[in-house]
Amino acid sequence: MKGIILAGGSGSRLHPVTLGVSKQLVPVYNKPMIYYPLSVLMLAGITEILLISTPHDLPAFRRLLGDGSHLGLRLGYAEQAHPNGLAEAFLIGEEHVGDDTSALILGDNIFHGQGFSDVLRAATRDLKGCVLFGYEVSDPHRHGIGEVDADGNLVSIEEKPAHPKSNRALTGLYFYDNDVVEIAKGLRPSARGELEISDLNNVYLDRGRATCVDLGRGFAWLDTGTHESLLDAGQYVQTLEARQGVQIACLEEIALRMGFIDADACYALGERIGSSGYGKYVMDFARRARPLTTV
Repeated sequence: MKGIILAGGSGSRLHPVTLGVSKQLVPVYNKPMIYYPLSVLMLAGITEILLISTPHDLPAFRRLLGDGSHLGLRLGYAEQAHPNGLAEAFLIGEEHVGDDTSALILGDNIFHGQGFSDVLRAATRDLKGCVLFGYEVSDPHRHGIGEVDADGNLVSIEEKPAHPKSNRALTGLYFYDNDVVEIAKGLRPSARGELEISDLNNVYLDRGRATCVDLGRGFAWLDTGTHESLLDAGQYVQTLEARQGVQIACLEEIALRMGFIDADACYALGERIGSSGYGKYVMDFARRARPLTTV
């Protein structure tokens, strides 16, 4: 499976903060926002990932993440010059996807929950059609909403409905079989001039090949589109990390746990930023993983 992170847009709802920096590079407590969606793809076992952003912001992502080899990844970069819709990611990433299945995640979505890696890998197994991820919300009129039958098959998808048929919001994480590229090519721009992800998902729905995995009460899905929600997300991460003593979306730790890198490499990554609490955490985790030859 190939991964795509869509990290474009102007972040206008976060102005003036995002006048000088990409929204996805703004810190959520102690890490850049982009760490959180990247960690989700890594937990799904995906190592070949394309990051799509604006021409202006791509150099900053390259400086931060490089080619991904230090984490056992293969990171590529591509431009989305204008915000032409989420589904355009599959036109931009056609060569990247190739003959494989794919996962698309939005660069401003944060997911956290016990056993999330197992949930992700189960969803990718024998993937046919599309798999969306639902999360119960108290304000369904603000989200894309999915209605499912008893077998988990999607019955309808509504975008910000005035009278929602359920309170199951469809999150910014999408898994697709290889048909997604051809389907995206057949889409027409909506009234607002964008290739809508809901239109793409509705094609799968019409073909009877769309399912929804519900993320239960043990999971958190956080949006970071406003100053208030960005602050809420940072406080959530800070509270859990302080209480539990573990890092959320620590890329070096995940890379070691997933077997992408070894303990020595993980320790070296922490040592490079060892003056920070984050770096010390990475070093301590690597040290506990197994005896190191370098220490």
